[in-house]
Amino acid sequence: MANRRPYSSVIVDGLEQAPSRAMLYPVGFSEEDFRKPQVGIASTWSNLTPCNMHIDTLAKEAARGAEEAGGKSITFNTITVSDGISMGTPGMRYSLVSREVIADSIETVVGAQGFDGFVSIGGCDKNMPGCAMAMARLDRPSVFVYGGTIQPGAERRDIVSVFEAVGARADDRISAEELLEIERTAIPGPGSCGGMYTANTMASAIEALGLSLPNSSAQEAVSSAKLEDSRAAGTMVAKLIEQDIKPSDILSKKSFENAISIVIALEGSTNAVLHLLAIAHSAGIPLELDDFSKIGARVPVLADMRPAGNYSMSELVAIGGIQPLFKMLLDANLLHGDCLTVTGRTLAENVSAAEEYKPDQKIIRSFDNPIKKDSHLVILRGNLAPEGAVAKVTGHEGETFEGNARVFHGEEAAMESILNGTVVPGDVVVVRYEGPKGGPGMREMLSPTSAINGRGLSGKVALLTDGRFSGGSSGFVVGHITPEAFVGGPIALVEDGDLISIDATQKEITLRVESSELEKRRVNWKAPPPYAQKGVLAKYARVVASASEGAVTDVM
Repeated sequence: MANRRPYSSVIVDGLEQAPSRAMLYPVGFSEEDFRKPQVGIASTWSNLTPCNMHIDTLAKEAARGAEEAGGKSITFNTITVSDGISMGTPGMRYSLVSREVIADSIETVVGAQGFDGFVSIGGCDKNMPGCAMAMARLDRPSVFVYGGTIQPGAERRDIVSVFEAVGARADDRISAEELLEIERTAIPGPGSCGGMYTANTMASAIEALGLSLPNSSAQEAVSSAKLEDSRAAGTMVAKLIEQDIKPSDILSKKSFENAISIVIALEGSTNAVLHLLAIAHSAGIPLELDDFSKIGARVPVLADMRPAGNYSMSELVAIGGIQPLFKMLLDANLLHGDCLTVTGRTLAENVSAAEEYKPDQKIIRSFDNPIKKDSHLVILRGNLAPEGAVAKVTGHEGETFEGNARVFHGEEAAMESILNGTVVPGDVVVVRYEGPKGGPGMREMLSPTSAINGRGLSGKVALLTDGRFSGGSSGFVVGHITPEAFVGGPIALVEDGDLISIDATQKEITLRVESSELEKRRVNWKAPPPYAQKGVLAKYARVVASASEGAVTDVM
C-alpha cells in the first residue's frame, strides 16, 4: 500500500522522535514498521459480560487484516459495563456515562498515539454509539465492527425472558423452580442480547450510516462470518488510509436519515433516538427530534422482531441478514442510495447484489402488509413534555392511553409497587428524577416494564419517565421526557391521581391539570439533593445536556 502516514509520521519520524521509536521497539515494532501506516484496534473486550467476552478474538482478526494489507496494528482496550447485569440497581447510573467514557478514551488514545486510522469493536449497548462518536470526532479513516448477536437460549429464550419471569414469579404465575430453569438457560454464550434491543438496533443503524461493512450488524458473535468481518475491517481501514476516506466523507444528514429509516423498519430501540442525536453532534451534523417524526411518517415497521414481536436477530441472520432489507427500502425510495460507505462504494452499490428474502420467511413483512404503516418511535409534546418525549408505540398496546398518575421518586420505589400489586390496571406509572442530571445517568426502566408485562398488565398500565428504556422494553411506555424533573420540568409537578392523556396519533402528552394549579405547585417545588457529590457521576451531572440533545457531555 502507499506510504500514507499523516498522523503517525509526526510520532515516529525524524531525529527528535528517537525516544518515541525507542518506546515502540519493546511492544513489537521493527525499523520497517515505522514506515507503515499505523492502525489502532480499539477493543472493548472484557469477561464481565457475554456481549464482550469474545471481542479479544475479533480484535486479533482485525489486527491481522490490517497487517496483511501493509499496515502496522496496535491494539488497545477501552471499558464496557453490562446493562443486563446492572439493570434495576444503582449501578445502572453508570451505563450512559460509559458511552461518554468509551468515546473519550478512544479519542484520547488515537489522538495521543497518532494512529493513521483505526478499527473500533463494540459489543454491549453503549459500546456502539461510543465507538461511532469517537470515529466522528477524530475524523480519521476508520471502520466499526459489531461483536455480533448471541444465539438463542433454550426454548428461544433471551435476557428479557428472565426479566419477565421475575414479574411472573411475583404474580405466582410460575414457580421458583421454573424461574431458576429460565435463569440458567437464557444466555448460552457470547454475543449481545438477541432481540432488536439496543445493541442490535445500534449495530444496524451504524451500518446504515455507512460506518461498518455490509451485513456486519447481522452476524452471530460465534461464527466464521464475524471473524471474516473483523479481518476485513482491518484490511479496509488500511485501504481507507490510502484513499483518504474519512467519516466526514461518509456522514451526512442523508446518512442519518438512512439510519433512522432502518431503525424504524426494524422496530428498533428508543435508545436509537438518544444515540443518533449524540453521534450527529459529534459529527457536527444538525439532527433534531422532529427529524424522527418526519421520516417516521413515511417509513413502515416491517420486522416482526422482539421485544414486541416474535423473532430474534439470530433468526434474521438465518434468512439473509439485513442487506436484503436495505435493498427493499432502497427500491421503495426510502433510503438515499448515493451515500458513501466505508467500502469506498455507495450504499446502493453495496446492496446491488443482495438477494431477496425467500417468500416463505415470516420475519420481514412486505410493504403491503406492514407491522405498522408508520414509525413505532413517536415524538410526543405537550404540557408534560414541552421539549419532547419519545414513545415506543408498536400498535400491540394501542395508540392512546388515559389514566391516573401513580408517582414514584426513582425506579426502586416503582418496582416495589409493581411487584407487590399496588400498581393496577388504568394506572399511569410516573418514574421521575431518573433523567441525565437527576439520575444521574438516565437509567433504563427494563425491570419495571418487564415486571408489568410479567404480571399481565401490558397494555393496561402506562409508564412515563424522564429516564429511558431498554431496547427490551415493551408496552405503553414514554421516556426521555424533557425538561427532566431535576431541572424543574413539568414532570416534577405531577401528583398522585392527576389525569394524564397520551395520544400517539396526535403526538401529544397532556397533564390534565389547570396551569394555575401547576404554578402553585411550582412555587413549593424544590430539587432534591444531587445523588452524587463527587466522582464521575457528579461530574457527568454537571455537564450533561438534555436527552432531547442526545445527553452529550461536550456541549459548549
